[in-house]
Amino acid sequence: MTKTDLVNFIAEEAGLTKADASRALEAMMKGVIKGLKKEGKVTLTGFCTFTAKKRAAKEGRNPRTGEVVKIPARVAASIKAGSKLKDALN
Repeated sequence: MTKTDLVNFIAEEAGLTKADASRALEAMMKGVIKGLKKEGKVTLTGFCTFTAKKRAAKEGRNPRTGEVVKIPARVAASIKAGSKLKDALN
């Protein structure tokens, strides 16, 4: 499912225009990003939990050349499925 497909689904389910559904989806994504930056965790109870995890700097290898490459420290997003999402998929 693409973002456009999701906007169309939200518009139909909620009885919104596509423009309103698009703004709602954008606001939700911005809220998740803001929550991760500020608190490091966003929980949508029963659906999923987003967490920001710090990754240390490390050395990797270029698979083509075997050359050692330094990979800088970074923050990565992680998503863990909640019980309602798991149950819906199984």
